[in-house]
Amino acid sequence: MQQVAIITGASRGIGAAIARRLARDGYAVVINYAGNAAEARAVADAIKAAGGHALPVQADVADPAAVERLFAAATEHYGRVDVLVNNAGLMPSSLPPLADTDDATFDRLFAVNVKGTFNTLRLAASRLAHGGRIVNLSTSVIGVGLPGYAIYGATKAAVETMTHILAKELRGKNITVNAVAPGPTATDLFLDGKSPEAVARLAAMAPLERLGTPDDIAAAVAFLAGPDGGWVNGQVLRANGGMV
Repeated sequence: MQQVAIITGASRGIGAAIARRLARDGYAVVINYAGNAAEARAVADAIKAAGGHALPVQADVADPAAVERLFAAATEHYGRVDVLVNNAGLMPSSLPPLADTDDATFDRLFAVNVKGTFNTLRLAASRLAHGGRIVNLSTSVIGVGLPGYAIYGATKAAVETMTHILAKELRGKNITVNAVAPGPTATDLFLDGKSPEAVARLAAMAPLERLGTPDDIAAAVAFLAGPDGGWVNGQVLRANGGMV
């Protein structure tokens, strides 16, 4: 039976790369998006054109009712859910010091990055098939501690904590829960608002002397979601070229 993967925030960037990779690996993929239906449809159409199975589904992960609809759509269309990849997240284009961060920015980051992940994890705990996989997206900022990333990093530290604890709480279901923590990765989200000089400095931080690519991160997710990652549980895999 074909396995089914929900990838949140999959209309572009790392999420789209994960959807394409898992589709190539044989999964039917549910391409979640918050607002850009055209981009989500384009990802789905490309997967279908290559012989895969893909379903775009709109849902704001910060809304518990929308997440219910997301899982319901996946189950109605494919009959099951085996893999959840929590990729949806916000990173503000402006990165002020903590003392200069406004309430609206703080609240929105926590609503999507933390509450959104919580909403999907809560459902996945009861909806995933026995032997399923959960892969959350964190950040290597937690290890580096770059100024300006205090609130964003705090949201992802919360994601890592939920990852470790949920892995233990799902004892008996044969469901693994892990996280991938990318370093600087060449996506529109990452590049937005950064000067070429800032991008070059970040790229030079890794001994491999380049930015990551969405496909680099998708490969790490595919390992944890697939059969070869079955003995890895409750862990955070830093995919950052060795920067930390």
